[in-house]
Amino acid sequence: MSSNTDLLNSIRASEIGLTLAELLTAHPSIARRTAQRLIAKLIDSGQVAATGEGRARRYFRADAQPRSGVLATRVDRFPPFIPRSADSQDIVAYIDQLPEARKPVGYQRDFLDAYRPNETWYLSESLRRQLHKMGRTTDGDKPAGTYSRAILNRLLIDLSWASSHLEGNSYSRLDTRELIEHGKAARGKATIETQMILNHKTAIELLVENIDSAEFNRYTLMNLHSALSENLLPNPADEGRIRQHAVDIGKSVYRPLSTPQQIEDALEVLLGKANQIEDPFEQSFFMMVHLPYLQPFADINKRTSRLAANLPLFRANLCPLTFLDVPEQAYSGATLGVYEITRVELLRDLYIWAYERSTQEYLAIKQDLAEPDPLRLAWREFIKQTIREIIKNPELEPLSCIRRAVAERIPEGEQAGVKALTVEELRRMHEGVLARYGLRPSEYTAWKAVHGH
Repeated sequence: MSSNTDLLNSIRASEIGLTLAELLTAHPSIARRTAQRLIAKLIDSGQVAATGEGRARRYFRADAQPRSGVLATRVDRFPPFIPRSADSQDIVAYIDQLPEARKPVGYQRDFLDAYRPNETWYLSESLRRQLHKMGRTTDGDKPAGTYSRAILNRLLIDLSWASSHLEGNSYSRLDTRELIEHGKAARGKATIETQMILNHKTAIELLVENIDSAEFNRYTLMNLHSALSENLLPNPADEGRIRQHAVDIGKSVYRPLSTPQQIEDALEVLLGKANQIEDPFEQSFFMMVHLPYLQPFADINKRTSRLAANLPLFRANLCPLTFLDVPEQAYSGATLGVYEITRVELLRDLYIWAYERSTQEYLAIKQDLAEPDPLRLAWREFIKQTIREIIKNPELEPLSCIRRAVAERIPEGEQAGVKALTVEELRRMHEGVLARYGLRPSEYTAWKAVHGH
């Protein structure tokens, strides 16, 4: 079957039309430019019609183009190309209803209380086996976090971009790479979008760099939320703090708890159960279910849950869950099933589909993955501390400072290599990596003013 026919059949099969991103997800073997060229031909031949502009542009079979006003009520339906199990079909039917047809509901504490770690399973044994097989890396028996540190540069770009994309961020993957690797904000983008990407980067680094001590407790969760929400909330006091007021969920009839003490109590139980779960995938999925459902923060709950869901995978040296190619309406719809009817099956189906796509990306690069420089790995804390000391004290002469620190703390046989690594890292400094060294932008600016870096 030709690519042209594949695309046309997918468009004809969809009642609500498909975006280019959805078509590429359904047909990963077709290059973007090829797809754009083929779709243009289908439009020219009168077989396909299009509505909308940019990323929101949707393609329909020509005899099914929606009338004005009809599309607005239907575009949020769960995408048909994501495989669904039989036990999630009724959830799809439920979330496809307009909000007015759904019954308002509040937080159901029984949903959390009924879960018994290592006895209750949201992911069956066969699914867990399948996920372990998909996500297994060669670093399985190495210290916690070995794999996530090895792929950190790629992980920062993919997870920051995909998670932000689910929030409507219009940065492209290339824009995200430029921002993260070179500190260059994309032209024409809102400041809030740039901040969102940088916050993701900081939060991911926070998890990876503290993997030995990070666990599901208040400290980790609050600091993860604080990193993700910096400079994005109307009230900065809400960063990394339990929600103090009621919130509404957009496009949902679900009303979360509104009393801070009730939220605190439920969060304590949630974290206690999460820490007892032994399987990393069950633990990961549990956080994706219950953290957004509780809505412990004023905002940015789903972002926090997506990164928290990766913590068990990082620790177990499994492939990460990056959410690459996950459509926003699929994620929102599956989460809606949890919010309004406390059903996890549709989110489970999406989790498995999304994880398979993530592993395909990462296992493809695993063969080409450069081994971490053992010298850099052994002395990374020394390098970070030395650079932090130099930046915080602009009056110090950088090379002299490095030579002195290396002479005092590094064995003679490794001094030349560690000195070269430290100098190289200092030369590569930019505002996008400051969090890695525990530095503030103002400190780096002051240092640059003296040294002209």
